[in-house]
Amino acid sequence: MRNLLGELGYTDEEIRQKLDNTWNELFYGATDVRIYHPMGDDKGYMVDTGNNDVRSEGMSYGMMMAVQMDKKEEFDRLWNYAKEFMQHKEGRYKDYFAWHCKLDGTRLSQGPAPDGEEFFAMALFFASSRWGEGPGPFNYAGQAAAILRACLHQGERGGDPMWEPSNKLIKFVPESPFSDPSYHLPHFYELFALRADEEDRSFWAEAAAASRAYLHKACHPVTGLSPEYANYDGTPAEPQPHGDFRHFYSDAYRVAANIALDYEWFRKDPWQVEQCNRIQRFFRNIEVSDYRRYTIAGEAFEEPALHPVGLLATLAMASLAADGPDAGHFVRLFWNTPLRTGERRYYDNCLYFFSLLALSGNYRMYG
Repeated sequence: MRNLLGELGYTDEEIRQKLDNTWNELFYGATDVRIYHPMGDDKGYMVDTGNNDVRSEGMSYGMMMAVQMDKKEEFDRLWNYAKEFMQHKEGRYKDYFAWHCKLDGTRLSQGPAPDGEEFFAMALFFASSRWGEGPGPFNYAGQAAAILRACLHQGERGGDPMWEPSNKLIKFVPESPFSDPSYHLPHFYELFALRADEEDRSFWAEAAAASRAYLHKACHPVTGLSPEYANYDGTPAEPQPHGDFRHFYSDAYRVAANIALDYEWFRKDPWQVEQCNRIQRFFRNIEVSDYRRYTIAGEAFEEPALHPVGLLATLAMASLAADGPDAGHFVRLFWNTPLRTGERRYYDNCLYFFSLLALSGNYRMYG
């Protein structure tokens, strides 16, 4: 993997120290920084500090962080928690994960959120390749395959699939007729096409191509901004009962990072280079402290960004694909920005750590 931090002059020792320090702060640091907590003898959880709950998003993120850092104990603790408290054993959501719980594992909602499932599956496949297989629930590859099987075939057993069969695009939730651009991870689907059930591998290869094409439609051709929720044709989705998500806000920050990692891993879509240039160009002269909610055309709202450090992290990660004059600026700005502290730190610091992994060449494919 490309080590962009090294290319910009940071030494291997500096990079390794920053990686290790960031891991230690997030997993074992001070109370106003850490987001991981062990639970009992064999479990652990990632806390969404802004809501004081546990989410499938954060649990799957934590597992991906752990497998990338070769931290098997923390990985297995997180997986044990998710498996016991969050994964459905029966019914219309069988093998899906309840999207959020109390810290003790009590479910706050039964419904799943597909970004968790795709990260769980990918982290489990990587764990299988790094550490080998063990007895259940640590038969990692088998567990990953079961999740993906449910994602595609739940409609055959009384529920709803997580990918729309007619267009092979991931849904916002299994029941929804629209998508979330930040859920689209074609670089994961390329690998699912190699490791999922054989009968489903062609679907995943087609889903990778479909997601790349979808992102062309969902990202604005001038600003590069995308909405939080979008219809299958890429247009912003109508306001939902729980809010108006037609604009560029928290979920949408991840799109730039996902596009850049897909480019780094597979380089199948030259459009991704200019897309990363485009979004960096939009933010180049905006101070981090002045990041806001925006229409996808670039009109700023009075409402400030809820997660400015997270947004900066994704803009820096976009430099893996960007070849414009702003790429180095965002990486250096990111390097000199500390982890966020306080109540809203969870989402910012998850994106921060993924960006640090990617920019240092340590967000890798295993297997």
